[in-house]
Amino acid sequence: MARQDIVSEKVETKGFDGKDWKHAWIKDEDTSIFIKNPNFKNLSVEEIRALVFEWAENYAPEYPKIDRKHIKDGHLLVLDPADVHIGKLSMIEETGEEYSIDIAFNRCIEWVKGILKKSQGFNIERILFIVGNDIINIDHPHRKTTAGTPQDTDWQWWYMYRKWKELYIKIIELLMQYADVDVIYNPSNHDYTAGFYLADSIQSWFHNCKNVTFNTSISHRKYYVYGSNLIGTTHGDGAKEQDLVYLMAHEAKEDWAKTEYKHWYLHHIHHKKAIRYQSWKDYIGCTLEYLRSPSASDGWHDRNGYIGAKKAIEGFIHHPVDGQVSRISHYF
Repeated sequence: MARQDIVSEKVETKGFDGKDWKHAWIKDEDTSIFIKNPNFKNLSVEEIRALVFEWAENYAPEYPKIDRKHIKDGHLLVLDPADVHIGKLSMIEETGEEYSIDIAFNRCIEWVKGILKKSQGFNIERILFIVGNDIINIDHPHRKTTAGTPQDTDWQWWYMYRKWKELYIKIIELLMQYADVDVIYNPSNHDYTAGFYLADSIQSWFHNCKNVTFNTSISHRKYYVYGSNLIGTTHGDGAKEQDLVYLMAHEAKEDWAKTEYKHWYLHHIHHKKAIRYQSWKDYIGCTLEYLRSPSASDGWHDRNGYIGAKKAIEGFIHHPVDGQVSRISHYF
């Protein structure tokens, strides 16, 4: 039998078919063959996600659609837990304060309930939930960030991932009882890969839910329109802040033209900072706002004196006509 016929027979016998395998090594009692598939096709991210969704269809939980009554004079609630750094370790003996996975978890649950309570005076018709932004403290089994910077950590990387997945699910399930939820993911420097996997897994978990939408692309800057508000969100470790106004005007030019209020929500620096850029005298063109963090200082930050910032997670209220009308801080 010719060699080509032997290969064809082995491929058919082993059940290889189609374009979903790249190469194979077939070994049995009389053969050892390494073969490549000329029909192999690399799948796009969208095609892979579609396959995952198809596979997960029978496993993801079913969420009955919540039908909501029309709300007169409604508002958008922006919830943004910035730089939580789950897995960061801080000990009283070294830094004067405690921080651990359990503390981070409990602070976020307390924050959600606190912000929802404080926002009761507004008619909330929609919630924008911003995720990512150094949600996990490390991106490496050797307790390092994506770039390789060593970190003081509490527990292992896999436990951090599981714990934060549990928390995101709890938060979204709680929020959707109040209003429909739009989830936006920001890639970040501590957990560039793990954070993306986490956001994508949460999107897969809720893919049967009609009251939650997701934007979990790897794009560093994302935009969201609510009435006359154009909201930009990014971690803050990439483009320079003075360029963000022009990037918004360029990347979201159609939404820029039809909205009156432009707002950036930024993270990364762990303390409050607000900047207003004017497009003309007496008219605010765009506001950039850095958010506080609930996480404590670890040993390195304490040694270098990077301490003293107020620890909080924040929320913001936007009116569809009047722009940002309130900010709510929950301090720890």
